[in-house]
Amino acid sequence: MIKVTNLSQSFGKKVILDDIEIEINKNEICALVGRNGAGKSTFIHSLLGLLPVKQGTISINGTFVTRKRNEWKRAIAYLPEKFMLYPMLTGIENIVFFAEAATKSIDMGRIEQVLTSVRLWDDHDVQVKKYSKGMLQRLGLAITLYQDATILILDEPTSGIDPMGRKEILEVLKSLHDKTILLSSHHLDEIKQICSHVAYLEHGKMEKYTVTDFLQTQNLGGIGS
Repeated sequence: MIKVTNLSQSFGKKVILDDIEIEINKNEICALVGRNGAGKSTFIHSLLGLLPVKQGTISINGTFVTRKRNEWKRAIAYLPEKFMLYPMLTGIENIVFFAEAATKSIDMGRIEQVLTSVRLWDDHDVQVKKYSKGMLQRLGLAITLYQDATILILDEPTSGIDPMGRKEILEVLKSLHDKTILLSSHHLDEIKQICSHVAYLEHGKMEKYTVTDFLQTQNLGGIGS
């Protein structure tokens, strides 16, 4: 689904990503893990085509990520850490706005389906300014899911959310059995709950592990924070 070969990125003389090779396979939930400043955002922005690839290749569903080709974009949806919503609009008005911008057409049945899946249908006509942080994150996830992409890239989807809100987000993600998910996170407990693999980024290098092997390799087996 996602194949990265010999990817290197640098800013000036500072090497951020150094000859990375990794594959994220169909229906995997893979956590992207690394210290602050390790290059996680650079890696994500490279996958999304927001940063031109200086060395190496990235392919999404067998199609190379380039600015000259757009086929790969239909397969991928991105939820940034801070999703900019319109506070004076209701939940459903927000999702209609973004759906129209992305697809030029509206499927109200699909909108009801994704709002129900993130447990927001009962609050679909409430102004977003009245939503909790967890509700805002779930609305952002609903907008992302509306695209019906096969690959989801989620940047810290539970950042700043209380434990109940995190639990709700994780339950939604666990239910997405037909999606391939790359999830940036620094919460080991949620990685253990929902992820099958970890892509660990350190000093510009990336290694992929099963979650169990990662926890053992990093001596984190008993930590859940």
